[in-house]
Amino acid sequence: MAKLVWSTIAAVDHANATGNYSVLRDLGAPGFQSANNAATLGAVFQNIREQRLDLSNALLVTPTYDLGPLIEGGMLRVRGLFPLRPTGIAFDLLFQPVGGRWALFGIALRPVPNVAAATPSR
Repeated sequence: MAKLVWSTIAAVDHANATGNYSVLRDLGAPGFQSANNAATLGAVFQNIREQRLDLSNALLVTPTYDLGPLIEGGMLRVRGLFPLRPTGIAFDLLFQPVGGRWALFGIALRPVPNVAAATPSR
């Protein structure tokens, strides 16, 4: 599961760094591709770019999960947090099976300030 989450975050990080969202779009499921062009994805992640949030730091830590993985309507959903300091990265990802692999169907990322206070204790 972590590999799937990390590879998605890496794809967004590369798209943010280059300004080229076409590869992120092309990695997605057909429904994701038809709903999003490169310009749309650029607008979706504009807030993260403007905050200069370095998503590559997420590749250094294991995500914590607060939902999933679970199958909803034939799709895989996983939601959680990369507990980075001072700003964590919350994610909610939806994947669709396409050609024997899980392809991105939906994505939400948001910065979480003061992540130490937001991280659930276990």
